[in-house]
Amino acid sequence: MIFKQYFEPTTSTFTYLLGCEQTKQAVLIDTVESDVAHYINDLEALSLTLIYTLETHVHADHVTGADALRQRLASQSVVHRDAGALCGDVLVTDGDHLRVGSLDIEVRYTPGHTNGCISYLMGDRIFTGDALLIGGCGRTDFQGGNAGQLYDSIHRKIFSLPDEVKVYPGHDYNGNTQSTVGEERKNNPRLGNNISREAFIQLMSQLKLAYPKYIDIALPANQACGKIMPIQSA
Repeated sequence: MIFKQYFEPTTSTFTYLLGCEQTKQAVLIDTVESDVAHYINDLEALSLTLIYTLETHVHADHVTGADALRQRLASQSVVHRDAGALCGDVLVTDGDHLRVGSLDIEVRYTPGHTNGCISYLMGDRIFTGDALLIGGCGRTDFQGGNAGQLYDSIHRKIFSLPDEVKVYPGHDYNGNTQSTVGEERKNNPRLGNNISREAFIQLMSQLKLAYPKYIDIALPANQACGKIMPIQSA
């Protein structure tokens, strides 16, 4: 398998390239619009054909590159059917599989950060978006977030996996690049060490988080798969 991790520093966003070495077909997970030219250069250098752009959810902190890549490379945008982005070409739900050459990518529905969050399990690794972060988790105070639902999602769909499965999140703010299910199940400050559902809900209710910096631009753009809507004058 061809694998590459990208990091966009302005929003601390990770994007992932996965490619089949035999068929040269590829997917990108959680693209950032400002890095589209970089992805295309790498795809061309590796002689890869982009089949899908996979979204873990409708992002509030950056604009996806899904539409720009669709326009330039004819790739298809994949989102959860409840994500609020009906512009997606492929609307998926829990248990669906995306097959790209030799790659078999399982969709796991992991709502709680937003109602349309999904994680992607592929072999020995899971791409968790903003549901489970390294030493943390996504906020649950907007976009249909629900702390109890997030707790259930992570325990049922991620912590149920073997310890050695690698965790690749949607963001990191502390210089980390990956973790494992076992590490997060044991040591995650919010979710580890067998914290109860009730204690997790209370912890999340006490967070005092700032209004997302880019949400007013990113959210409507991502509901249109990355098309930035013109600002209406008064």
